[in-house]
Amino acid sequence: MKQFIKVMKALSDPNRVKMMKILQSRPLCVCEIKETLGIAQSTASKHLKLLEDAGLVRSFKEGLWVNYSLADGSDSPYCASMIGNMKHWLEDEAQIKDLNQILPGINRIDIVGK
Repeated sequence: MKQFIKVMKALSDPNRVKMMKILQSRPLCVCEIKETLGIAQSTASKHLKLLEDAGLVRSFKEGLWVNYSLADGSDSPYCASMIGNMKHWLEDEAQIKDLNQILPGINRIDIVGK
């Protein structure tokens, strides 16, 4: 039951749900996530840590960048179920539609100016 509660708690925050939805499109770094959601980088990092600890998101280094993507769900059947179902859920929500419109214009190089 402990793993189930951890997954459900990780998805109990609107910003974390939005992170899961935008990570469906492509791996993103923290700066791209914070820019897309309009939140502080420290807030984005804390949310990502909770999602990663629950097994819903994974991080990987690519040069100097730490990227985040949806996990494969192998940590638990609860993760696999939520990751799979979330691909179909909330697509008609106005907030998710807005994020999907913003996301293609978000680029880490533009954000950090390098």
